[in-house]
Amino acid sequence: MTPQVLLVFMTRFEECKPMLSGITHYARSHHPWDAFLDDQARAEVDPEWLRRRAWQGVISRHTTPALVKECARLKIPLVDLNDVPPFGDVPKVRPDNVAMGHLGGEHFLERGYVNYGFTGFKNNGWSCERRDGFVEAVKLGGHHVDVLDTEYPGDLDPIWDLVQTDQLAQWLKQLPKPACIMACNDLRALQVIHAARTEGLLVPEEVAVLGANNDEARCDLAYPPLSSVATNAHLSGYRAAELLDALMRGETPAERDLRIDPSGVVTRRSSDILAIDDRNIAAAIAYIREHACTGISVDNVLDHVALSRSQLEKRFRTYLGRSPQAEIRRIQVTRIKQLLVETDFPLKKIADLTGFEHVEYMCVVFKRITDHSPGNYRTQRQSAEKSK
Repeated sequence: MTPQVLLVFMTRFEECKPMLSGITHYARSHHPWDAFLDDQARAEVDPEWLRRRAWQGVISRHTTPALVKECARLKIPLVDLNDVPPFGDVPKVRPDNVAMGHLGGEHFLERGYVNYGFTGFKNNGWSCERRDGFVEAVKLGGHHVDVLDTEYPGDLDPIWDLVQTDQLAQWLKQLPKPACIMACNDLRALQVIHAARTEGLLVPEEVAVLGANNDEARCDLAYPPLSSVATNAHLSGYRAAELLDALMRGETPAERDLRIDPSGVVTRRSSDILAIDDRNIAAAIAYIREHACTGISVDNVLDHVALSRSQLEKRFRTYLGRSPQAEIRRIQVTRIKQLLVETDFPLKKIADLTGFEHVEYMCVVFKRITDHSPGNYRTQRQSAEKSK
């Protein structure tokens, strides 16, 4: 008989999709389940709803005491995917939050930072674990972390958000620059970016920002796009399904609080920079990143900094190991690669979008830097994606 399994997930949350993918992967590679997706999480608050079918097992991303109690009463095996303290002896799969903090600290240590900050929510255990991991990694690197923890009310509120912006702005203002900040999650990191903007601070040139959870919609919509430590949600789902399968066979799991290592840091513009304590160079880099694909020259950069050409060239080579012109080209080529892979735009349109007046010259520059023509690069990347 095919087991009937209930999946309690609110699918509007970004991390639920890879978790569900991991569960599906396990079920298909072992034996099929008759799974029902409770995408409104009704089972967590309505015991009567849970009793309407004879479930053999439940995996819940939104576990509540009521759900735990009813599953125990009905003798239904339950696996909890919520990142909160365990409910008694209910098996739990959740991120290794300390490891996530460690990854954040290592991300900034590699970039040569001296001034570190962490901000999160002191009433959430997962946030405190990420803070502790970040602080530990930075201390091992020989540096101190300035911490700003506040109470999270449980739900987003516009007034609370405004208060947080003011608190964060004052905190950022007093930090020595350049500073790097890890936030407990992507939402908090977006508040940091907004607060930095209200203080006129450049991100990432004066304040580099790193979030956590890698909520791609939030990260990509941020300005600048937000770097984030990614949980391995797919593996979490897979291991949860593995645990539930063992429970349904009457086995006792070896681990009841399973921690899943993060998959890595997804680097975007908010932290993609070396620590630079020269405000003129920081401003020049910010200008290049903003305008490289509009066809600017080094002369345009000089109009925005109080430096001579020779000073600009010398300091760029000191901090970045390359010239201002090479940095302009690097940004352009990075954007060309993205457009070749993510769109089917013709080369003429890509040239227009990346600041090249003539498509032929764009092709020459691209091949000189990458050793590939744009057409060959697009073909190779598309073939690689299809083979995954």
